[in-house]
Amino acid sequence: MNNTYFITGIGTDVGKTIASAIITESLKADYWKPIQAGDLEHSDSKKVEKLISNEESFFYPEGVKLKTPMSPHAAAEIDGITLASKKIKRPETSKNLVIEGAGGLLVPINSKETIADLILPTDKIILVSRHYLGSINHTLLTIEVLKNRGFSIAGIIFNGDENKSTEKVILEMTGIPFIGRIDKEPYFDQNVIKEYADRFRDKLQSLK
Repeated sequence: MNNTYFITGIGTDVGKTIASAIITESLKADYWKPIQAGDLEHSDSKKVEKLISNEESFFYPEGVKLKTPMSPHAAAEIDGITLASKKIKRPETSKNLVIEGAGGLLVPINSKETIADLILPTDKIILVSRHYLGSINHTLLTIEVLKNRGFSIAGIIFNGDENKSTEKVILEMTGIPFIGRIDKEPYFDQNVIKEYADRFRDKLQSLK
């Protein structure tokens, strides 16, 4: 059975794109970014594609391309576009699909909807958390929002240097399965991504 994995984070620049590349490589999944705001020449889709070494993954064009690196609702207004979750159509694939969200869970796409409205009940949600002062609060708040919307979180990935105390309290308070940690690497290339993909594979394949 093929699954859709929705990758969200506790904020911007917490490591969603690297995590998405690892998961895509590990599962030889297809990849899709619903909304890309700014940096179109070096989009997340292009970054992930360059990090993948398997020949089975397919990279779908972004659902919406916005020119300005801002919150999608503001970038869309500048571009004269009206965003709505129902207008952003997922690609159809017979393989596993990795979907990478934009920013954090409650980043608005219009005056009524956020990134969370792009998630379906059947998605396996993977949360990416990075350690910084306040990250425990941001992580727990994100999990609380997902639970209040009726979603369960399939697993969590921590990004950056290990912080045992932070990771322990988050895992104990939430009971969310721990997939793994992405260390603070000097660089990420296809070989590094593949090493993490191999390391995470068993956990990813066992997610409920």
